[in-house]
Formats: sequence, C-alpha cells, structure tokens
Amino acid sequence: MPRSVNAVASHQRKKKIYSRVKGQFGRRKNVLTVAKNAHDKSLGYAYRDRRNKKRSFRGLWIIRINAGARQHGLSYSALIGLLDKKNIQLNRKVLADLAMNQPETFKAVVDAAKA
Repeated sequence: MPRSVNAVASHQRKKKIYSRVKGQFGRRKNVLTVAKNAHDKSLGYAYRDRRNKKRSFRGLWIIRINAGARQHGLSYSALIGLLDKKNIQLNRKVLADLAMNQPETFKAVVDAAKA
C-alpha cells in the first residue's frame, strides 16, 4: 500500500501563513517557523491596537473640543460640566466635529450651555 501524505493540505496551510506575512523583512517572510511567530505576534498587535485606537481618538476629540471651548472663554471640563448640567447630550465625537468643521454651530452649542 502506498504511503499517504497530506501534501495538499500542508502546502495550503504554509501558503496561507506566507501570504499573511508577505512584506515582512528577512526570514520572517520565507521561513515557516519564523513566519508563524511573526504572524501570531501581528495578530496580538492587531487585537491590542483595535482597543488603543479608541483611546487615541477620544484623546484627539478632547483636544479639539478644548481648543474650540477656549475660543469662547471656557475650558474643556467647564464646557462638559455645563453641557451635563443643561442635559445636552452630545458625545465627544460630534462635539469635536462641530468645533473643527462648523464653528458657528459649536458656538451655538456653547451659548446654549452657558445660558
């Protein structure tokens, strides 16, 4: 009886790893064990940075809101406090967009919070 090998499946597994590490430097792209390690590490970085992206965007929004609020004589924390007190429920993403792209609308929001 001839020897049975699973060459097609193992070749496809290797091919999948190599295609995912294409563009890496040195042996990370063409040696299977090194490529597997690089691939596993990259998946960990991707998982971590999907969460870090949310953090950094929130920080960016806060910086933009603070810059817009200071043009109207308020700090970021004072503006958020006034908005909360007046029960104006706009999230930081929307406020940052207004502060950057529609300053007259942002001024109306700030005036509504001050009133």
